[in-house]
Amino acid sequence: MSITPLKDTPQAIESVKAFLLALQDNICHTLELADGKGHFVEDAWEREEGGGGRSRVIKNGAVIEQGGVNFSHVHGTQMPASATASRPELAGRSFQAMGVSLVIHPHNPYIPTSHANVRFFIAEKEGETPIWWFGGGFDLTPFYPFKEDVQHW
Repeated sequence: MSITPLKDTPQAIESVKAFLLALQDNICHTLELADGKGHFVEDAWEREEGGGGRSRVIKNGAVIEQGGVNFSHVHGTQMPASATASRPELAGRSFQAMGVSLVIHPHNPYIPTSHANVRFFIAEKEGETPIWWFGGGFDLTPFYPFKEDVQHW
């Protein structure tokens, strides 16, 4: 695997964080506009081992029955064993992980439930090039699927 170095690691991490926070804001604002009735309620939280985030929930809207759009930024002194089992080059590195995830459940059973997430990971060790990557995905869970609605997926 080739590693693309980050030119200014702390600044790059802050840029990714700012982008993800703005993404959460934009998604929530757009969903509130589209729904026309519901509003997100925010709950900020902290992780004892390091980091935190902000969870946002919308309930009983005109279109959205319930949904959540969440941001998290966690960090630790070493990668979990589950991460290093298949990626031994990550062993002994500190880490940061951040991302935005969402799940939206509409009232109408003909509108699919949506799930999406985008995340950024970076593993660092003094004197070595940081290892970083992005991940994520999106899916729809239709209750009453119509093949023509998902032919491009």
